Amino acid sequence: MTMRFGCTLVFGLLATVSQLDAQTQSAVPRQLSLNQALDLARANSPAYRTAQNATPEAAVAVRQANFALLPQANASGGLGYTGAGSTAFAGQTFNQSSPTESSSYALSISWLLSPSAFVGPSIAKAQQRATDDNVAVAGVTLVNDVTSQYLTVLRSAALVGVADEQVTRNQQFLTLAQIRFQVGQATQIDVTQAQVALTTAQVTVLQARQSQTLAKIELLRRMGVPSTADVDSVQLTEAFPLTEPHYDLDALRNTAHQSNPSLHVLGDDADAARLGVRQARMSYWPSFQISTGFNGFTQQFTNEDILLGPVLAGAQGTAANCVFQNELISRLTSPLPTANGGIIPDCNAYAGLNSTGTALDPNTVAAIKKSNEVFPFSFANQPWSIQLGISLPIWDGFSRALRVSQAHLQADNAYENQRAQTLVTDATIQQALVTVQTDWRTMQIQDTNRTAARLQLQLAQDRYRVGSGTALDVSDAQNQVTQAEASYVESVFDYHLAVVALETAVGHPLH
Repeated sequence: MTMRFGCTLVFGLLATVSQLDAQTQSAVPRQLSLNQALDLARANSPAYRTAQNATPEAAVAVRQANFALLPQANASGGLGYTGAGSTAFAGQTFNQSSPTESSSYALSISWLLSPSAFVGPSIAKAQQRATDDNVAVAGVTLVNDVTSQYLTVLRSAALVGVADEQVTRNQQFLTLAQIRFQVGQATQIDVTQAQVALTTAQVTVLQARQSQTLAKIELLRRMGVPSTADVDSVQLTEAFPLTEPHYDLDALRNTAHQSNPSLHVLGDDADAARLGVRQARMSYWPSFQISTGFNGFTQQFTNEDILLGPVLAGAQGTAANCVFQNELISRLTSPLPTANGGIIPDCNAYAGLNSTGTALDPNTVAAIKKSNEVFPFSFANQPWSIQLGISLPIWDGFSRALRVSQAHLQADNAYENQRAQTLVTDATIQQALVTVQTDWRTMQIQDTNRTAARLQLQLAQDRYRVGSGTALDVSDAQNQVTQAEASYVESVFDYHLAVVALETAVGHPLH
């Protein structure tokens, strides 16, 4: 029970820490500026973080390409066991009367000098630059998505303000109609018409607030943070000034050619493809390989008695030969020239046997057993060796020619893709610039129209107060003001969104 409680407590703490970490990452301030929204998006957007995940792999690829030029070192070791029995090999039978334990080690160093390997680091660096530029592309896309939706939320808030003003005007119109009805200067139809206009405006406010809430939810989604029940409490604080556009088309295109990461990605791909052609051509060159190494092994018999038998037989043969030599010396040498004349006094001891000659001397037995105790680390080292080789490809069935042709194809396609994207970028910039200029002029016209609609409403209200106008005239004028105000708001944010689209096409902020 104690262990179960401990595990539950640990898992509970881990879950709490994870929740706190998630809350920390996704905390949205109640006063949200555009920079804060972009910072949160860079930290939490799944699409942007997915693009960033490729950066470490590209760095490792560059490191691997650089170290491919250095020698490779390998170390290995092993343990083995072989039971007693017979083994057939090459038509011969080998008998092993005792199981054996074995171990081995090997340390090898090899160096392959291939001409194509010298181009590998340059290709890997070009691919790393392409990866970094892809992250930059994801960043530009993220800025465009978040900024556009931020503007959409602000537009929704502005349209809520327009709807609120319409409610206020309709409330004033209803009050005026009721007063005129009470003094007999208006009919019930005027009051009813004002009430209908008021309720219609109130419905419009509800719909505008709904659009604003939905726009905020979408903004948080693009930022990569979850929306909460109190999403309406998040207030956007960024102000977008209205500045007349004075952009030069050639300057915008030059900036894009230097800063647009989409063009840089294709340029990096073209660089890597051109290096690939050089690498493919180097397959015709010879390559060299140098290798050296050290190794050793042990083999220990588990049944030591089989080692003593051959040694005992050999020792007994040595003792018998010693006795024979002693007898021969005794017969040929008379008198003895020395104290013993070279005769070995104890042949059994000389041969490593006991006094009776029926078994090995204990010291000999101990030495034999000790020499067998080599497993696992008393290695018998093999002689050091080194090899030098050269490989010169002569005929491979046009495989190298095919690789060179494919590399040329990839390089040509990469160049054409880069040129095509440059044309697309130039055209997109020009189209976006035309849209920005058109939206700016449209906004000025809508501003003039808004001013005229307000003046027309003022005239209609004044005429209605003095009895020379009708309620329908006031209602129409109010609708025209509301439409003019909404059109102006739409034109303002259409202009801001067009500027954002232009910045995205250029790939660099314009202000």
